Formats: sequence, C-alpha cells, structure tokens
Amino acid sequence: MVMGLLQRAAAVVALLVSVAGVQVAQGGPARAALPTAAVALGDSFVSGEGAGSYQPVVDASGTAQSFPGWSAANSNAYFCHRSANASVFAAALPGIQQRFNLACSGAQPADIAAPSGARAEGRAVASQLDQLRAVARTHDIDVVLVGLGSNNTQFTFGDVATLCANRFIADAWTGWWEFWAYLKGEVPQRPCTASDLATGAEVEAATAETTAALRLILDTLAQVDADGSHQVILQTYTNPLPPELAAQYHEEDNRSDTRDKFRALGAERYAAGCPIHRASLGPGQVFSESLGSLVRNAQAVLAAERPAADVRVLDVQRAFDGARLCENPGSPGGALATPVRVQDGPSGTFITSLSGWDKIGIQRAANTCVTYFQTCQESWHPNAAGHAVLGQCLAGAFAAAPRAVVGCARNADGTLTIS
Repeated sequence: MVMGLLQRAAAVVALLVSVAGVQVAQGGPARAALPTAAVALGDSFVSGEGAGSYQPVVDASGTAQSFPGWSAANSNAYFCHRSANASVFAAALPGIQQRFNLACSGAQPADIAAPSGARAEGRAVASQLDQLRAVARTHDIDVVLVGLGSNNTQFTFGDVATLCANRFIADAWTGWWEFWAYLKGEVPQRPCTASDLATGAEVEAATAETTAALRLILDTLAQVDADGSHQVILQTYTNPLPPELAAQYHEEDNRSDTRDKFRALGAERYAAGCPIHRASLGPGQVFSESLGSLVRNAQAVLAAERPAADVRVLDVQRAFDGARLCENPGSPGGALATPVRVQDGPSGTFITSLSGWDKIGIQRAANTCVTYFQTCQESWHPNAAGHAVLGQCLAGAFAAAPRAVVGCARNADGTLTIS
C-alpha cells in the first residue's frame, strides 16, 4: 500500500516537472529543457541563394562577415548567401522555437565534415558538422533539412548552368564564318546533351559522396541531439526551366535557335531569363531527374542501414510546375526562379538586356562572371517566392506521417499537393 502511494507520488512529480519544462537526469540535477530547433544543411537550394536578404555569416575564424563588396574574393563567407527568406524560415513548423541556416551556396559533400575553405573554390566557413554541434549545445534539434548533391567532385550545378547558357549565347552572336576563321572552333555552340551535364558514372560517384556525407550527419545527430529524437528531411532539386519554352520564345525575326546567328532571339531569351537552346531543355530535365534519383538512392541506403531513423525525401521536382522561367509569356515576371543575370564588371548593376550588344561586350560580361562568380551566382535559383513555395513543401513533409518519400507538386491554380 505504502509502495503504491510512493509510486503514484513520483509519477505526479515527474508530470509536474515535465510541464514546467524541466528535464531530470536519473541520479542527476534538474535542468531546463533546451529550446527546439530546425536546422538547414547543404548547398544553395536550401541556403537561400537567389532569395535576397542575405544575412551575415560567421567565418571559420569566428568573425561575422557582411557584404564585402562585389570585387571581394568569392571565397568570402558572406557569399554562402544565407537568406532570411530561405525555406527553413518560411515553413510553418509547429513546436519549433528557433531556426538555423548552416547551408552554404556552392557546398559539396566534403564541406559537411571539413572546412569549406579546405578545398579549391570553397568558402571560408567551418565544417557544417562543427556548426551543427555548436547549435546542439544550446538547442534540441528536432528537424534537419538537407539539400546536398548538386555540387560534388564530379560536377556542379553552376558549371552545368554556365555551360548551357554560354553555348546558347555563343551560338546566338557568332556566325559560322567567325567561329571558324577567328575562334578556331574553341567556343562550343551546340546544344547541351545529357552526357555533357553528367554521365551515369559521374552520378553514381556523386551518389556515393553524398551518401557518405549524409551518414556523417546522422552519426553526429546521434551524438549531440539532446533527446535523440529528430526528423531528417532530404530535399531534391527544382529545375528552374520548363520541359518546353512558351511559344513566345521560340522565334524572333523569323529566326529560331537551330540556324546560324540569332541575336534578337538571344537577347529576347536572356531578358526573359532563359538563355538556352530548346534542344538543351530535355537534357536539363534528365540532369534534374538524376539529382532526384541521387537523393532518393542515398535515402534508401541510409534507411536500410538505420531502419529506426526518421529519414525521408522531400521531392520538390514538380514544386515549380507552371511557374518556371519562360514557361509563360512575360518571363521572368511570375516565375519562381531567378533569371540568368550577369554584370559588366563587379559593379552591382545587373544586365537585364543584351539588345544591341556586340560579341566583345558579351565576352567582357561573361569574363566578369568567371573572375567574380558572385556577380552571377544567383542565376537559376529559387527566388523569394520560390522559397516560400519550398517552405510550404517543407511544412508538408514535416507534418506527414513517416515515410520514405513525400512529394510536393504545384497545381495549375498555384496550390500545392503534398503526397
């Protein structure tokens, strides 16, 4: 009888302690429960590249870096472009008290465990796992959004985008006689093919790299998460371009992109944000689908290894359906992705029209992007409206019952279907 009363009293005390927001370790002192947190890890598609309102970023030395000027080194931590409009901040996540964006534009799988600056063209930030450990010292991590795989040792999204856009611009402004007489065939002008963007072997190698990095994230969470309970959401990628351009962008001055030199059409598509051959759109879709397969395959491996872990894929490949660049007349207005934009020198002024430009001017602008990549790195990324959509997708994945894949597709009326 006495023992029963003591057990009930202990249960009541435990309940009161829990309600008061206090954790009691067995045999140890009571301590306040840590505030809950959602954390974003990975690359530009979760850091908020293209969404503006970029926040200061703490570099590897512990110094907060704000905008350093367009002519600064691209390795500057600020150019991680962590946006206040990123999806991790836009998502409705009930019960989450704080959000942390640790992702970095251009991040590769190696940056998860090693400082980004340790590799060529990396940014001067600490490893994302070290940043995650710092958050875990003061917060209970309940949600981790990861966007990883589009950049790796095999290919990068920026290189793929640059390749196809440059081929189109070269084709639009350079006649065949100039190409052979003066350039000696050094500037490719043909549309991109699937193998130009990523071969099967390259995707397979990138999948292995990404899976290894994700495994390290799970290992670290198991070590540092206050209560050991967390949801890991692996986001796929959205294609900023549609399967086909709106008819408005097919021809200009009765010239299509299948003939020699089409400057007016080149200028029209650049202004609309989609300087690309129509024949390159199909390979671009294949590349986007390969990135999706990369993420899904990585999740399948991890799920088999750790059946008790809550690791799910958020498939957003259809999240921008009907609102991609040049999918509708009037682009880039209404699009959910940023147009391709470059600067004529590190001036901060983006070129919105190439009408009337000659080859020399275009080459100068292209070289600016090469030398100061930050001047064009926002191109073909989700904009603020796009991240708001991705935030809705994230909220849907967070609320869904545990399962391997949660799909997020945009409907014709702009609503989303979470499945």
